[in-house]
Amino acid sequence: MKTVKISALALAMAGVFATSAHAQSAKTNAWEGFYAEAAVGYAAFSPTVTGARLAPTGYPAGVTVPVATSTTDLNTATNKLGVGYNYGINDKFTLGLAASYAIGASSAAGGTFNAGTGPKWFNYQLKNIWSVTLNPGYVIDKDSLVYGKVGATGNTMGLNGQTANYQTNNFTGYVLGLGYKQMVTQSIYLLGEVNYASLSSKTATLATSSGPITANLGGSGYDFIVGLGYRF
Repeated sequence: MKTVKISALALAMAGVFATSAHAQSAKTNAWEGFYAEAAVGYAAFSPTVTGARLAPTGYPAGVTVPVATSTTDLNTATNKLGVGYNYGINDKFTLGLAASYAIGASSAAGGTFNAGTGPKWFNYQLKNIWSVTLNPGYVIDKDSLVYGKVGATGNTMGLNGQTANYQTNNFTGYVLGLGYKQMVTQSIYLLGEVNYASLSSKTATLATSSGPITANLGGSGYDFIVGLGYRF
């Protein structure tokens, strides 16, 4: 009987220690840890083109003529593949580091340029869209998280036209966003985001059959996306 009592006491103590160890190892913030996600949605982009000038073929070096330009906004479907890590500051706040990339290219939009010989059409599209952001978050509860985004973004703009073969230029800028995540199982969550991005203006050159056109290119845009994620 004494042996039975000692064994029962040992089992009880082991249970207490196991429970204590589990409690110590449990996360104080349910949203802390790594995650991966995929999303789709809608995006719009408004380009800016200023100071365009053409260096006509056959003219002396340094001779340029002004080029009038017009552009249309780009409206397209978009997607995002993302990974990140949320650090639990305490039980109510997180600070995340995230990276994302969009697969494929956007739809195309157009415009015209005119160096005095009549308007010529051109098209542009965006691809290789990426971002790296810090994501401060507020934990509503273990199943709900609202967060902000601030960081760097970039893309590749491809252009071709009536007198220009396909060419690309790379752009960088900043991105701001707001998002919400809602758990639907122990590990899978739904997400929704709205993001705004602004690209820094840069000098770019478009080679045409009439000569190179140099202009300051930039722009800004936004997207609305929804998707699924996995919380590890």
